[in-house]
Amino acid sequence: MAIERRSGLLPYLFSAVAEDANKPAPLVVFLHGARDRGNDLDVLLKWGLPRFVHESSPLPYFFLAPQLPEGQTWVERESDVIALLDNFIASRPIDPSRVILSGFSLGTAGAWHIAASHPGRFAGLVAVSGRVPKTLDISQLTALKEIPIQIFQGGKDEKLTVEDTQQIVDTLRAAGGKVNFTLLPEGDHFIADEVYTELKLQQWFVSQSRRQASVVV
Repeated sequence: MAIERRSGLLPYLFSAVAEDANKPAPLVVFLHGARDRGNDLDVLLKWGLPRFVHESSPLPYFFLAPQLPEGQTWVERESDVIALLDNFIASRPIDPSRVILSGFSLGTAGAWHIAASHPGRFAGLVAVSGRVPKTLDISQLTALKEIPIQIFQGGKDEKLTVEDTQQIVDTLRAAGGKVNFTLLPEGDHFIADEVYTELKLQQWFVSQSRRQASVVV
């Protein structure tokens, strides 16, 4: 699939949907990890979800992947991510009730923070190899109970423990959340290729819908 590159407040990659351009389609927003920060959007295409989208036939969803400058975090750029999302929805036939937010590592921390700060905006959250940031307390975390969540972690990840992730899963489930936790026993921190190429996850991206989505355009 052809991926376009755009500059702006946050430079980004995006790709159009395969289906009828006039029919509202889902949007998958991807937040990259720490090592992909900088000013070269092509580094995002080397692996994980951006590479999958780039190398695939046209997909049934729009794709958006902003890039952070060196030294910054997604938590710091929360308002810019939301502004970019608003602009994207306003300018393309995107179904605002079918927006999925996904992150890898540093991007997962950002995804947790942004989704918890704007729980009415997202139909699903995908967290890969990342922890919940310290900026979130339990009450903010449980605001995500209405959002279906997919969590993926490698059993040999040296950057975070399975026990810490399981505690988050248990907290969300106790609050009534819909959480699916997939542990890849032999996986390390860098499991993004394996996770994002899984057909079940790709189908999940387009099967989620939040009909009461609150959208600012």
